[in-house]
Parts: sequence; C-alpha cells; structure tokens
Amino acid sequence: MASLKDLRSRIQSVKNTQQITKTMKMVAAAKVRRSQQKCENSRPFAEKLEKVLVNLAGNTDKQGAPELLAGRDNVKTIRILVFGSDRGLCGGFNGQNARLATSYAYEQLKNGKKVQIVTVGKKQKDIFNSEFGDAVVKSYDDVMNTNITYEVAEFIGTEMLTDFHNGDCDQIVMFYNQFISMMSQTPTEQNLIPFQLADEELEKELEDHEYIPLDEPTGFVEYEPEEGIILKELLPYNLNMQIFRAMLESNASEHAARMMAMENATNNAGEMIKDLSLIYNRSRQAAITAELIEIISGAEAV
Repeated sequence: MASLKDLRSRIQSVKNTQQITKTMKMVAAAKVRRSQQKCENSRPFAEKLEKVLVNLAGNTDKQGAPELLAGRDNVKTIRILVFGSDRGLCGGFNGQNARLATSYAYEQLKNGKKVQIVTVGKKQKDIFNSEFGDAVVKSYDDVMNTNITYEVAEFIGTEMLTDFHNGDCDQIVMFYNQFISMMSQTPTEQNLIPFQLADEELEKELEDHEYIPLDEPTGFVEYEPEEGIILKELLPYNLNMQIFRAMLESNASEHAARMMAMENATNNAGEMIKDLSLIYNRSRQAAITAELIEIISGAEAV
C-alpha cells in the first residue's frame, strides 16, 4: 500500500491537473461562443450561394457546362481535403472525421482510384502521414484558430483549383466536422469539384432552412449574362466559400469538443480526488490505530 506521503502527493497532483482542465474548459467555452457566432453567420450566405448555383446549373446544358460543374468523364485521381485541429485535448474531434475520410479513401483505392490527401491542421497531418504516408501531398498547419479569415480559405481554394486545372487531380472531396450543438459535432462529407447538384430532399431543406428567407420570386428568372458565363465566375468563388464555411464549422466544433473533453476530465479528476482522499483517510486511521495499540500494549507490559 502507498504511504501517506505518496497519497498526499498524488492528491495534490490530481488537484493541480483538475485546476488546469477547469481553466482550459473556461477558455474553450469563451472561444466556442465567438466561433459559433461566426459559424452561424456564414451559413446563410453559403447556403444561398449554393441554392443560386443549383438554379443556374439546372438551366445549363451539361455538354457546355464548365468542368467544375460537369466534372471529368474519366476520374483517376481523387483528392481528399480533411479538416482538423492544430492542438489536441479535444476528445474524439479529430478521430471521428479522420475515420470517415479514411473509410472513403480505402473505398476509392479498392475501386482502382488514386488517392491524394490534403490536411488542414497538424493533428490530421499526423494521422494521415501515419496511415497513408506519401499519399499526403499537402498540409496546412497553424490556420485553424479563432482568427480564421476568408483570405486563408481563398488561398487553399486557389491551390486546389490550380491543381485541378493542371490535371493533378480529377475530383476533390472535403471532410469536416459540422457544428450542431455543444454536445454534437457531425463528421460531414462534401463534394467540392465537381459541384454536387442538390437532390430534391436537399433542395427542400435549403428552402425550409431557418436562415433562408422564403420571399423569393416564384416565376421565371432570366440571367444576364447567360448561365454558363455566370457559373464560370461563381463556381470558383463557391469553392472558396465552402472551404471557408468548413473552416468555421470545424473551428466551432473543435472548441465545443475541447470544452466537453475538459469538463469530463475535470469531473473525472474530482472523482479520483474523492477516491484517493478516502484511501488516505482510511490509511491514516489505520496508522493511528496501530500506534494506539502499540502504546497501550507497551503500557500494559510495564
């Protein structure tokens, strides 16, 4: 059995850890509120832009459509863009998204496709370097912070677009954690290139979404210039916007996951302190009882 000194040292160590996790929870709680606000503010514009593209694409002839919309007939190389965090201590935040992306990557490899991995965040880079090695072609570190800007998303999107036009990849799929609530962050798959037309269920969801007003004209909409020209301008912008939105969603999810992880760690530390304190008190009482027995036995011997 551990000595009383060792038990006191362990209790103090756990208390110090509990103070750290409690502080980290408070910091994460402050950050998640700001990140959540930015995330929710980006949703209306991103969803509205997607809906406009759906309407434009629906009136565009597939044969004359841009590659970003029509895609390529022979897809050989698929690029996977995975978002994560630059720091740890956020529970299963990185692991959940990595498992979804890894499962998709192995499925494509099984189908004879070549897979490229692009990571955003140091933790995802470590995971995929270990899992896929040379398949990780690019990594963006130290960009997942509270000061996420559109310029960063535009830089990533421009590089993705350049590689697509150069023939380095034929399709780009994005994986990120969508912020649902403080308790729930859902790993999400989204096709970036080619632009994925929404199905009827998704279109209805976009129309019924609380962020999108329903006061739109229901008649015929004539675009000037023609749809194809507008799509060539809007599709690259939409690519950047969807990456920006994914960064904000992932950032809010990270802080929420870290807050919950630190809350659980704080509670676990409290339980451990109770258990150690109980063991300490029992050991102390046992030691006092043993000393009293020795004193009484010595007095009786005299």
